[in-house]
Amino acid sequence: MSDIERIAAGLRGLARDAGDAAGRVDGLAPVVAVMRRTLQQGGTLFFAGNGGSAADAQHIATEYVVRFHATQRRALRAIALTTDTSLLTAAANDLGFAEVFARQVEALARAGDTLVLHSTSGNSNNLVRAAQRARTMGVTVVALLGGDGGELAGCVDHAFVVTGNGTARVQELQLAIQHQIADILTAEFGR
Repeated sequence: MSDIERIAAGLRGLARDAGDAAGRVDGLAPVVAVMRRTLQQGGTLFFAGNGGSAADAQHIATEYVVRFHATQRRALRAIALTTDTSLLTAAANDLGFAEVFARQVEALARAGDTLVLHSTSGNSNNLVRAAQRARTMGVTVVALLGGDGGELAGCVDHAFVVTGNGTARVQELQLAIQHQIADILTAEFGR
């Protein structure tokens, strides 16, 4: 198979997996509702993930704060918990890597906020701990997960499991879903 054929096959596979996710999109209704309610009430959306999902958390938080489309609008409250290297490394060193997000949730989040987690496995201990901490504080937790949802599926208020052929595919679909949600919410609240 040539390079070009491999690219085309990969894109066809992505389209199939996106079609599967689109067929189950009703499962996203509670995720969108929670995020909408948080913004309506002046709360903050907090985003977290590991590896490529950390980059996606940063990317999506930026869409809310800066602008999703070229139109001017007001900034919306969103923070990626994956960006402060001093905080992340100090927490990992002093408290353990499992606490890097939970500690930030404890310091920054308030009841009525929403924690949005991205995980391709659903088994990242630092995301599980963050979800547990958030829920004890009255912070709603939603997650876009891969695989079978892992341990996180049982620790969050609402989860949507993305099926795909491998980690990269799951991340691509999670980002595409988040873009669709951001499109809806930034149009609604960014006026």
